[in-house]
Amino acid sequence: MAIVIKTSEEIAGMRKACRLASEVLDYITPYVKVGVATIELDRMMNDFMKAHGAVSACLGYAPAGYKPYPAATCISINHVVCHGIPSEKALKKGDIVNIDVTVILDGFYGDTSRMFIVGDKVSVSAKHLVDATYECMWRGIAAIAPGKSLNEVGIACERVARAEGLSVVHEYGGHGVGRHFHEDPFVSHYNTPDNNIILKPGMIFTVEPMLNAGSRHISGLNDGWTVITRDRSLSAQWEHTVLVTETGYEVLTISDGYPPIPDYIHC
Repeated sequence: MAIVIKTSEEIAGMRKACRLASEVLDYITPYVKVGVATIELDRMMNDFMKAHGAVSACLGYAPAGYKPYPAATCISINHVVCHGIPSEKALKKGDIVNIDVTVILDGFYGDTSRMFIVGDKVSVSAKHLVDATYECMWRGIAAIAPGKSLNEVGIACERVARAEGLSVVHEYGGHGVGRHFHEDPFVSHYNTPDNNIILKPGMIFTVEPMLNAGSRHISGLNDGWTVITRDRSLSAQWEHTVLVTETGYEVLTISDGYPPIPDYIHC
């Protein structure tokens, strides 16, 4: 699949879908607390999507070689890197949780994720990981501009990870998104010559670094979806969908309840 340069009409559709994806996370934020089962959070978010004229892109998603994904969202706790399947397991004080949401609204896919800290206390190392991964994502976004190489995103992300003593997962990255869930290009969050695409206005893709407190290496569980850190160290991820504009970038997955944005970012 070649990189799709979005038309003005498609960009308008993406703005709506992406904002709704972020609003799903605004909605669920007060319910991410001690004792709540992740399957209940998933049910609530799925109902919210439906109530707003959208459906989950995750539910039933089955790329080649995978069985259909069984939930509406991905909820990844502590050492789960990504694709955590919601379950009856209740959240505990001190858990760090990534909730990843992709909606389909009027044929367009909006994709975003956030980290949540459960309860009023968390370890210093867990808080450091969550905060550093947030900065990592934003530094990657700040590197986006027409005419620049996509690898500048990876260089910026890796620079933050190394400075904070964290490792970058290589096997998963960002991706183009639009009328399809996963489009070109693949977005690496580390320095690699494979990331040498020149950015052009109208490109839309996600920036979603996954950082581990320990080794970057990962393993898959027998459910066919859940990915964990091989050394069981904590992992964190933040994700935005971003449009390349004529002068820089526009972050599409922003809503009224989004966490504070760094001063060096222009949404």
